[in-house]
Amino acid sequence: MRKILGILVILSITAPSLLFAQQSKTLDKIAAVVGGAVILQSDVENQYAQYLAQGNKPDDQVKCYFIQQLLTQKLLSQQAIIDSVTVTDEQVDDEVDRRMRIFIQRAGGQDKLEQFLNRSVLQYKDEIRPDVKEQLIANKMQGKITEKVSVTPLEVKRYFESIPKDSLPYYNTEVEVGEIKIYPKLTKAEKEVFYNKAEALRLRIKSGEDFATLARLYSQDPGSAPDGGDLGFFDRTAMAKEFTAMAFKLKPGEISPVFETEFGFHFLQVLDRRGEQVHARHILIRINPTPASLERAKAHADSIRNDVVSGKLPFSTAASLYSDDNETKYNGGMLLNAENVQTRTTYIPTDKLDPSIFLIIDTMKVGTYSKPELFTSRDGKQGYHFLYLKSKTGPHKANLDQDFAKIKDVAYEDKINRTVSEWFEKRRKTTYIKIDPEYNSCQSLKIWTTPENN
Repeated sequence: MRKILGILVILSITAPSLLFAQQSKTLDKIAAVVGGAVILQSDVENQYAQYLAQGNKPDDQVKCYFIQQLLTQKLLSQQAIIDSVTVTDEQVDDEVDRRMRIFIQRAGGQDKLEQFLNRSVLQYKDEIRPDVKEQLIANKMQGKITEKVSVTPLEVKRYFESIPKDSLPYYNTEVEVGEIKIYPKLTKAEKEVFYNKAEALRLRIKSGEDFATLARLYSQDPGSAPDGGDLGFFDRTAMAKEFTAMAFKLKPGEISPVFETEFGFHFLQVLDRRGEQVHARHILIRINPTPASLERAKAHADSIRNDVVSGKLPFSTAASLYSDDNETKYNGGMLLNAENVQTRTTYIPTDKLDPSIFLIIDTMKVGTYSKPELFTSRDGKQGYHFLYLKSKTGPHKANLDQDFAKIKDVAYEDKINRTVSEWFEKRRKTTYIKIDPEYNSCQSLKIWTTPENN
């Protein structure tokens, strides 16, 4: 049972396969019964349709995995009722909205999605809401089962010693790197140049020029400019708060005044409203740094670095106070390993490090700081940053002295797996479970259909 549930320990709350329901024949055959709940064959087929739609090769054994997921979800949600584990309507709405944004993006826009679904987005959200709620409750119930799980140093040691010597992982060179970013802050006078560009375009449209044409020619939003600034339909969670506030207070046809967001100066026109969805187009003029603002940013970065190097200010404190990087400033300025976000480890293999950062830290000594350098972020913003090389470990086989934190994470996950597996082992013995004979070939389902629950 433990082996089977290893892939099910963290319940997936990704988009349900209802998106592909209209592509497969609706079936009302009962695939499985667990307690007082039924799992329909159509539930399994719809998930399989999504699996194929993602470009995977046909494999009937994958259906065994989907049955396991659904059995797991039903058992957890039934226990949640007993333990009074619930989620709020707001949490469900947020998750439904998150999934719909993904659906709309994959479909290429709301209109295309609605055409594909043959129903409105609002109707579809109502349809998937019960399943989303059950998944969230099941996930929360699993969290309750494991909330008191922890590992002691002795348990970490025992876990490490249980790994065969020839199976110990080999780690490449890893580093811990901190970063402080400073973006230029423009004065009101410096910003006015960009505001005036946006206002001039707005006045041209008010005077009768075509909005879409000017958007194609002058808007600096690469995502919408080719479409005449058209953003399609969006809800209150999809855009910057200033943009949303402006869009939802205008009537169809109205053009907003120029306003500022983190992306620059905009003005927009509302084209249509559908309940809590608004269809709008906009023109964006980005606020580019001036030479003077970049010089101020460099001076600020130099000043912060000097305080850190002199010992006047710890690097972590400087990051939390001054860094403009919201992804790291609340983590003491330390970069996280993008491949292990759940464990929030700061140890990053050098081959996974951003090449531009690697070039800087490659010649640095541990405990030193680079000089502030001009950089350009992924979204095109310029600023100054400096780096801190906190630690560096050479390539080696795993050992407790160097890798205790990583081994602790693995030992913790193992204990989580065992805790959840033991819970399921106990629950499945006291719950009526019946699976359709069609799935008799699924070796992974044998444990669910022992004589005591048939």
